[in-house]
Amino acid sequence: MGSLDSSDGNEGSLMSSINITPFVDVVLVLLVIFMITAPMLVKDILELRLPKTATSDGQAMQTLGVAINRDGNILLNGQLSDEEGLKLAAVSALAQSEQAQAIISADTEVPYGRVVKVIDLLKIVGLNRFAVQIERLQ
Repeated sequence: MGSLDSSDGNEGSLMSSINITPFVDVVLVLLVIFMITAPMLVKDILELRLPKTATSDGQAMQTLGVAINRDGNILLNGQLSDEEGLKLAAVSALAQSEQAQAIISADTEVPYGRVVKVIDLLKIVGLNRFAVQIERLQ
């Protein structure tokens, strides 16, 4: 009849679903942390020695990350690229937003003319908003 230890009713059964809300919260916090720290890690990964200055304007919002390593190779958002790939990426960025920007990082060993050539390539396709990444003197 009405036994107390019967498993027929819902009153004494265990909840079989898992609440994933705390898990989603933790994952979103980790995602935000990685998004904030990733731009700071790029120069360490690429092994660039940036020039140092006593003044800086702060950091602009990044659309294209252009780096030139000491061998003169162009890296676009961390991937090896050539001049044509850089032009195509700049045209694509400008198609998405007229306010497209580029951050240019170059090793101190790179000849000045190579950096100017990369800047000129960006200007030719119409990307005129760029910043040169530097390190501040300590």
